[in-house]
Amino acid sequence: MYYRDQHVALIVPCYNEEAAIEAVVHGFREAMPEIDVYVFDNNSTDRTSQVAANAGAKVFSVSLPGKGNVVRRMFADVDADIYVMVDGDATYDASAVRSLVDKLIDNNLDMVVGCRETKEEIAEEAYRRGHQWGNFMLTQSVVKIFGGNFTDMLSGYRAFTRRYAKSFPALSNGFEIETELTVHALELRMPYGEVMTVYGARPEGSVSKLSTYRDGWRILKTIGRLYISERPFAFFGICGLILALISILLGVPLLTEYLRNGLVPRLPTAVLAASIMMSAALSFVCGLILDNVTRGRHEMKRLVYLAIPLPCTKTGRSSMDEKR
Repeated sequence: MYYRDQHVALIVPCYNEEAAIEAVVHGFREAMPEIDVYVFDNNSTDRTSQVAANAGAKVFSVSLPGKGNVVRRMFADVDADIYVMVDGDATYDASAVRSLVDKLIDNNLDMVVGCRETKEEIAEEAYRRGHQWGNFMLTQSVVKIFGGNFTDMLSGYRAFTRRYAKSFPALSNGFEIETELTVHALELRMPYGEVMTVYGARPEGSVSKLSTYRDGWRILKTIGRLYISERPFAFFGICGLILALISILLGVPLLTEYLRNGLVPRLPTAVLAASIMMSAALSFVCGLILDNVTRGRHEMKRLVYLAIPLPCTKTGRSSMDEKR
């Protein structure tokens, strides 16, 4: 079955979600009967796979631990025109799936993010203020570094086109994958959008797998890693500038003394200042070289992205349908 001539797949990463996965499958099937549901079980120790299969989902197993590894397998193993990714904890609003997919199709976007908003009476239980503050800080960090206008970078509820899914390398291992998904869209200058969705509490018996400080630190490290790899000239240029300023502060008094009486009073300091200035120059050159390497990677990613057919042909039928 197709929704607006598109084959839509719901891809659900899961780890020990026996208490919630049935509600997720039935909720999305009720909201969009045309959707195909794929559940990817990441080494669950409970009955997640059995419950998902009994609910009518197609179940896959992923042995490598971590959400990033699951997303890598989902994008590789599922073939569809549009992918809707949602966490298997039943906290996201299934009825919003049509809004996400419609916006993706109508506005010719490659990614739509379901931004979370909670009702005041369950806000502390569903989406604690500490998590909201951390999400805001991390999202703003990405926006300041890479641009864009995201309001909820860490949402696990997203819709993607086939072009996005098949051009996404998925290098992260864990929950930091949402950061990589966001930066990938920004670096390839893909059109994206956001839809506000209701975010609720987990059902009784379901336990969160998030570790506030550990996962926050991993996301922060991922932002730093992406900054170095995607903005090498800026990073190494700043490092070079700092080193150059230190060298100047150390060397100017020595140079002044030398010009006044022809003597170098502190030779070790002079050697240190010269060495630091050489390191500054080396950092600047490394930034230039790596910037060209990064441009080459972006060009290759863009070519892969452009090689994938559009979601719809001129006749209105999906490219996947034509293949069938």
